[in-house]
Amino acid sequence: MSTFQSTIYQPVIGLEIHAQLQTDSKIFASDAVRFGREANTLISPISLGHPGTLPFLNKKVVEYAIKMGIAIGSEINEWQYFDRKNYFYPDLPKGYQITQDKTPICIGGKIKVKLKAEEKYISFHHIHLEEDAGKSLHEGDNPFSFIDYNRAGTPLIEMVTDPTLHSSEEAFALVSEVRKLVRYLGICDGNMEEGSLRADVNISLRPIGSTKLGTKVEIKNMNSIRNIQRAIEFECTRQAAMLDAGETIIQETRTFDAHSGRTSSMRVKETMNDYRYFPEPDLAPLHISQEWINEVKSTMPLLPWEQEQELMDQFGLPVYDAHFLADTKEMALYFKEAAAHSKSYKAISNWLMGPVKSHMNESLLHIQDLEISPKNLAEIVDLVEQGVVTHNLAAHQLFPLCLQETTKSPKQLVEENGWGLADNNDELINFVQEVIQAFPDKVKEYHKGKKGLIALFIGEVMKKSKGKADPKLVNQLVQEALAQ
Repeated sequence: MSTFQSTIYQPVIGLEIHAQLQTDSKIFASDAVRFGREANTLISPISLGHPGTLPFLNKKVVEYAIKMGIAIGSEINEWQYFDRKNYFYPDLPKGYQITQDKTPICIGGKIKVKLKAEEKYISFHHIHLEEDAGKSLHEGDNPFSFIDYNRAGTPLIEMVTDPTLHSSEEAFALVSEVRKLVRYLGICDGNMEEGSLRADVNISLRPIGSTKLGTKVEIKNMNSIRNIQRAIEFECTRQAAMLDAGETIIQETRTFDAHSGRTSSMRVKETMNDYRYFPEPDLAPLHISQEWINEVKSTMPLLPWEQEQELMDQFGLPVYDAHFLADTKEMALYFKEAAAHSKSYKAISNWLMGPVKSHMNESLLHIQDLEISPKNLAEIVDLVEQGVVTHNLAAHQLFPLCLQETTKSPKQLVEENGWGLADNNDELINFVQEVIQAFPDKVKEYHKGKKGLIALFIGEVMKKSKGKADPKLVNQLVQEALAQ
């Protein structure tokens, strides 16, 4: 995708990335957190804000936020207070949102992203906890809006970057890394199409060389990394055209239409005063001790960049392979389990990047749903490496059969189908002689200089061996026969 280019203006971009935390219950109530349930079945008087009800803080939510802070190198606030953010939307049952304004749980932090031309650290201003709102539903031409409060009270972390991004490529890379990280940590499923990870994008333009920020425009609730990139490209182009024409950019909130690729105005942007923040009177101050932080640290898994480094150090894999395998925790764990059954580490990696990945793409599978176990994949790899079957036969016949015959080992299937390589030289020599005798004209042409015809002879021998012969050995025997 093209990146906005200008010799006059520099884009300044900040992201507010919202991640729904994968807890069993909501942040201030015991209602279950589940996606796709019947509307208004996961609610209670607390999440609906009925008079006389009191919120109570979910400890797991705090631990998940601490995990994220540790992962990106944030400072964890020792004392925190929750605040009420007052604004009216029909899908916000209480008429206010419980959030953190003055004392966010995490301060600072950074994530490294890989761009086409460089690697760059992108810094975060803070991470705070808050509750999600419900959803307004609009069905067809019905003039009425319907409200589903199931999502109201779902725990969120909001990760607020510093305004230090300058291209849609950087935004794309950052959200990709955040999605990978929350999945590694097990705190959010990262399913943007379900809204469990989404972002608000703040964009302004300033003259190149200037340090003064331009007027900021916010694009709300982006739930696709690709569309985040598209929206930034459109908005930069729109704002540049307005500035060139001498028009004034106003601070506003806009929405992005994925079909047209355009943004449009929703409302003039609220200021901080409009929200009338004040401390939440129904929640006690939250104290996070160093002992608690250390306890959470002890449960931290390998992070993506640590996983990548371990794959290179422990298994000798190239950077490209390690980056591919570490893209998801599940893929890295699958590789490691396969590697426990075979020492052919690079070959296992090649299979995961090749036949396995192709099958997963075609069948819309995740690695954890793959029909073949890591042990059996390792056995296929070893059968090829030991010369029992050719790679071609393993990839196109044995592997597909293993996906179907999941109760049988690859060795069993090779034996049942007679797929062992024809390693009897006498038999192969006979096949070679039969092929040469069957094509006397081609033999003459070969001797006259058409050396490419050797592929014909090799192919015919492979047919006679039913694909079981070692192609390298066949090549050698054919060349020896034709040289006589």
